[in-house]
Amino acid sequence: MRIHFTGIAGAGMSAAALVMRGAGHSISGSDEDVFPPMSTYVEGLGFPFHRRFSAGNLPGALDLLVLGASAKLGGGENPEVVEARRRGVRVTTFPELIGEATRTRDNIVVAGSFGKSTCAALTAHVLRQAGRDPGWMVGAISPSLPDTGAWGGDPEMVLEGDEYIVGPADRRSKFALYHPRDLLLTSLVHDHVNVFPTFADYEAPFRDLLRNLPAQGLAVMRDHPAIHAVAGETRAPIVWYDTEPCDGWYSEGVAYGETTRFTLVGPDGRRVALATALLGRHNIENIVGVSALLLERGLVDAAALSGAVASFTGIRRRLDRLTTRSVVPIIEGFGSSYEKAHSAVAAVKLHYPNRPLVVVFEPHAFSWRSRDALSWYDTVFDGAAKVLVVPPPAHGAQSHNQSTFQEILDRVRATGITTVAAATAEAATAALGGLGGDEVVLLLSSGPLLGLPDSLPAVFDARYAETAAA
Repeated sequence: MRIHFTGIAGAGMSAAALVMRGAGHSISGSDEDVFPPMSTYVEGLGFPFHRRFSAGNLPGALDLLVLGASAKLGGGENPEVVEARRRGVRVTTFPELIGEATRTRDNIVVAGSFGKSTCAALTAHVLRQAGRDPGWMVGAISPSLPDTGAWGGDPEMVLEGDEYIVGPADRRSKFALYHPRDLLLTSLVHDHVNVFPTFADYEAPFRDLLRNLPAQGLAVMRDHPAIHAVAGETRAPIVWYDTEPCDGWYSEGVAYGETTRFTLVGPDGRRVALATALLGRHNIENIVGVSALLLERGLVDAAALSGAVASFTGIRRRLDRLTTRSVVPIIEGFGSSYEKAHSAVAAVKLHYPNRPLVVVFEPHAFSWRSRDALSWYDTVFDGAAKVLVVPPPAHGAQSHNQSTFQEILDRVRATGITTVAAATAEAATAALGGLGGDEVVLLLSSGPLLGLPDSLPAVFDARYAETAAA
């Protein structure tokens, strides 16, 4: 088939496009107002990529148009959608397409409020390092994988399962379309308040997901009260995991450092020595969950697991160190939700315990911009010495109860943390100009953050390099 992706620079969209290309289909795509790293990533994928929406972008013999869910795409009014419908071409979404394409595969779905991208990428990486040829679809870039999506030749297909809705006209969670054989459930914490106003609303699709697991499947789930509350929905065998001793798999003797080492302990007494360069306790948790699934399924052995975990370099924007010479490290985290941002702050404090933490934050996701989630700001930056906040974006503001920039600033200031407004990249760079040299800087956003992840590292490598030499 000839498939065109409208909104192809979306993380899930580009991964789905790669899966379909690997399955033998001809791919093209378009997008507007996109930013690195996804924009530069998509430009290098080798299929036609148009930087504006136009009916003329559609191939002459188009079989299918896949429309992304972002409000900026314009939905049914997008000129590419209008033209596809004029021609009688089917218009669908990437979750529908992936669900249809992988119906006969042994799908491993990774779901949860946080940890999905890292766990899905790590699962695919470990399988590949063990000599297998899985397919995968991961909604983030991992240097340990050749691409964010692949078809693969083995039965296993690893799918990052997002609970967010398919789109305005389809309120199902994306993962509801992925028919998993096995499930890795990492977490269950209220998120996406713009579409799931209450926790009961939020957990409902997870209950459905568990209910639809086949009896011959496997549910590997974190040992947490919220997950125990929904676990009874599944017919599949349950395997628990945690970073503390539990009735399942857990980590023991964690020694944090540039390389963190620990022992993985299994319910049958198995012990596997593991090491990782990933930062934070949450990444130990991720590794334990992935290890439990793969070892329980017998897809890898302990030796292959140990080598693959040690070589896994993580996910772009998930606690990457961006500077090379500066004595003030710049770490980039992903701050799309409270739990992700809070985990990033905690991880940096864990690995740099004696350095003042400066956070540069962009309230980009709908949840961060919602007045219903203003309380998140009360504790998310706990441990930080200073927070720079950049303005929230305006797209989609009319569709939900959006906080003003001033309301966000006031809420952070009420915590007692020094809080600075930075409306431009220049203002943010200037505000970071008087550091003493012993700090660590954490960039947190799910958006472009004024381009600071691209511009700031070179400034710091020049500005603070002489201190290193001294």
